[in-house]
Amino acid sequence: MKERQFTVRYEAYESMEELCEEDRVLCEAAIEAQKGSYAPYSRFNVGAAVRLEGGTIVKGSNQENIAYPSGLCAERTTLFAASANYPGVPIRSLAVTGGPDGTICEEPATPCGACRQVMAEYQTLAKAPMSVLLVGRNEIWKFACVDDILPFIFDSLDK
Repeated sequence: MKERQFTVRYEAYESMEELCEEDRVLCEAAIEAQKGSYAPYSRFNVGAAVRLEGGTIVKGSNQENIAYPSGLCAERTTLFAASANYPGVPIRSLAVTGGPDGTICEEPATPCGACRQVMAEYQTLAKAPMSVLLVGRNEIWKFACVDDILPFIFDSLDK
């Protein structure tokens, strides 16, 4: 038996002012997108934004439905909208924020497993790392690629 270990590396910022302009604009777009959230059941509003190769930003938010689980997370609505409206254009970065009743959590809210797997597939399609920014009120976490928030990505279909 061999014991192995991996380390998750990320950058932690105390404010948006510490971010480069490109990342700050993307985080602000995610915060703006949160306003479009439809979450009358969980009352947890999430906004997301992606930056495509070339700089285009696409926004989305979580959308719930009384016929649970018919709703969809903000990350997936955003990624799917970007892919549908800009087919073949690689996604370079994703920012996510969320909190109860339209607020932003003190520490960043993190994506669910299903969203992480969808993020991983779009990163694979892009053939380049997709950075991930998770925005909280007191801290912003930046991961260099999806692998850092989803180790052991399921990608066995093409092997």
